[in-house]
Amino acid sequence: MTKHHNKATLCVQAGWKPKNGEPRVLPIYQSTTFKYDTSEQMARLFDLEDSGYFYTRLQNPTNDAVASKIAQLEGGVAAMLTSSGQAANFYAIFNICEAGDHFVCASQIYGGTFNLFGVTMKKLGIEVTFIDADANEDTISAAFRPNTKAIFGETISNPGMNVLDIEKFARIAHKHGVPLIVDNTFATPINCRPFEWGADIVTHSTTKYMDGHALTVGGVIVDSGNFNWDAHADRFPGLTRPDESYHGLTYTKSFGKMAYIQKATAQLMRDFGAIQSPQNAFLLNIGLETLHLRMERHCSNALKVAQYLSENPKVAWVKYSGLPGDRYHALAEKYMPNGTCGVLAFGLKGSREDAIAFMDRLKMICIVTHVADARTCVLHPASHTHRQLSDEQLIEAGVAPDLIRLSVGIEDAGDIIADIRQALGE
Repeated sequence: MTKHHNKATLCVQAGWKPKNGEPRVLPIYQSTTFKYDTSEQMARLFDLEDSGYFYTRLQNPTNDAVASKIAQLEGGVAAMLTSSGQAANFYAIFNICEAGDHFVCASQIYGGTFNLFGVTMKKLGIEVTFIDADANEDTISAAFRPNTKAIFGETISNPGMNVLDIEKFARIAHKHGVPLIVDNTFATPINCRPFEWGADIVTHSTTKYMDGHALTVGGVIVDSGNFNWDAHADRFPGLTRPDESYHGLTYTKSFGKMAYIQKATAQLMRDFGAIQSPQNAFLLNIGLETLHLRMERHCSNALKVAQYLSENPKVAWVKYSGLPGDRYHALAEKYMPNGTCGVLAFGLKGSREDAIAFMDRLKMICIVTHVADARTCVLHPASHTHRQLSDEQLIEAGVAPDLIRLSVGIEDAGDIIADIRQALGE
C-alpha cells in the first residue's frame, strides 16, 4: 500500500502483501520461535544487526502485518502491538521516562489510565501532573519542569467526552522540547489522525473500535517519526546514548525515525513481555477490515440517540460533540469533521440511584465493562470503571456521579432508541 491510498483501502489491504502462491488472507503464525541455519545468523538478530524473526515475544509476522496496517492508517512510520491498551499507554510513557522523571497529562482521561499514571507509575519513581485540558497554554505550561519528558491526552476523553485541542497541546509540547502522546481510541484514525495536527505518538486500546466485536483485548503504539530525539539528546538519553544491553548500540543512530518503536520492542517488550498473541492480532485484523464502515454507522446512530436524549424532559444533560450545542462541537468540527465516535454521556434528572435503576430496566442494551463495539452497551462509570477514584478525583477526571456512558452500536437506531424509551418509562 502507498500513502495515496484512501483509509478505506488501507483498512482492507494494508499490512499483508502475499507473494505468488502465498495465502491471500493474513495467516496466523502460531509459533513461539523461528529456525535459522547458523548460530551467526541468530546472533546477529539478537544484536539487532539484522531484522528478522526469532522469538514471538519480540516480533511475529502476523503481529507485524497488523501493526503495519495501523501505522499506515495513522500515517506513522512504525507501530508495536501490545497485550492491552493499558500496556500501550504504560510502554508509551516508560519508553522515554525513568525513575526521577515527570510528565504532564490531561486529567480528563480513562479511569484506568488515571490510576496507572497517578498511582502505579508513581511507585516506579515517575511523577505526573494532571492538568485541565481546557486550560490556556500558559496555565498548562506552568506544570512543566526541567525533568518533564512528555505530555499526554485523549482525542475524545473516556467517559467525559471532552475533545482535545491537539494543536494547542502540540504547541505546548514542542515549546518545551517533549513529544505529545495522544490516545486516539475513541476517534480511531478513520475520524482523526492526530499526527496531522502535530501529535508525535499515538496509542490505542485496539480492544475497542479497531477490533469492534469485543473479541480480543489488545493495544498499539504508533510513532509518527517526526519528533527529533537528537535535538533534545540530554532529555532522552535512552534513545540518544549507547544501550549497554545491546553492546553500546544507540537507537537514534542505528534506526533513525524508527528509533522509538525499536527501543520499545527491543527493551520494554523484551523485559516486560506484554505481547499481543498472533491469534488476537489475526482477529484484530478482521475487525480492521470493516473499521471504516462501522465508524460511519456508529457515528450516525449515536447522533440520532444524542438528539433524542437532548430533547427528552427526563434527561438532565447530554455530552456528545456531534450535537451543535455541545461545548466541544467546534473542536470536533475542526479535528473530526466526518464524525467523532459512537460513545456519548448523559445524566438523568434525579439521583444516582435513578440512573442505576434506568440501566437495570434496559433490555436490548447490556450493562458490560466495555465500550466501542458493534453492540450497544451502557455503564455507570462512578460505580464501575472509575469506582477506585474519590469523588474529588471523579470531578477532576470529568466524571459526574450521575454520568451514564452509552456506547451506541451498529444495530438499527430506532430499536436502540425504543429500548431507552421503555427504560425511561415512556
